[in-house]
Amino acid sequence: MESTGRKLIKAVFLDIDGTIVAFGKHGPTEATKQAVAAARKRGVKVFIATGRHIDWVDNLDGLEVDGYVTANGNLCLESDKTTVLFKHCVPEEDMRRLSGFCKGLDMPVVVVPAEGGIIITRVDSYVETVGEMLHLPPTPVGNVSEVDPTDVVQLMAFGSEEERRESGLFENVLLGCEPTSWNDMFCDIVPRGGDKGVGISKMCLAFGIDVKEAISFGDGSNDIPMLRAAGIGVAMGNAPEDVKAQADYVAPSVDEDGVAAALRHFGVIG
Repeated sequence: MESTGRKLIKAVFLDIDGTIVAFGKHGPTEATKQAVAAARKRGVKVFIATGRHIDWVDNLDGLEVDGYVTANGNLCLESDKTTVLFKHCVPEEDMRRLSGFCKGLDMPVVVVPAEGGIIITRVDSYVETVGEMLHLPPTPVGNVSEVDPTDVVQLMAFGSEEERRESGLFENVLLGCEPTSWNDMFCDIVPRGGDKGVGISKMCLAFGIDVKEAISFGDGSNDIPMLRAAGIGVAMGNAPEDVKAQADYVAPSVDEDGVAAALRHFGVIG
């Protein structure tokens, strides 16, 4: 545990894409890995907090952490990647409406069950571009009806915001959900009441840590809830201005090893 002089830091929460892994890269820098190792050596717990499902967390290059807040806070796992500490699912009624809705929909929709077995309803150029950008494995094409409607922790819808709005996806189908977006080509869709702020709070509770004794790092709009929830919220230098405005501190960019710099700034590491 480390004291900054203002706050006692017992936990660190790290977004992946754009925070510890630069877009187009496939792993953290050596400086980031050394900083995480140094924090853990001092007794600070370090957690991943990502929009990815655990099956898509394949770009950490051996980085050792104490647990995973995945699916934008709706699935929290221990370091073994299988033991569930918290799960918050899309309402079953929403999933049953979505099953019929997608039959005539051109917009690709990704369905993310807690237990894995992620599917996508169709593939288009948006999907291919995002997959390349995030180094995601190909997602099997399938039908929403094939998925357990009681076990879905997140959805993704591709296309523009206007296309999603005009489709009636949220107005008529996903009544118990809300979108969160950090990229113009798609949005993550989470069950209402679930976000990274909730996820990091649940993880802290499981480890006996006050969330105000945590420091969180992010670069996207979906990170804002955890920047607010943690005792210290750090936005990366490459984050949009609206994200920076919600942070307590702005670190250098992901390409400039901003996480390591901020951990030093707050005395979490030497």
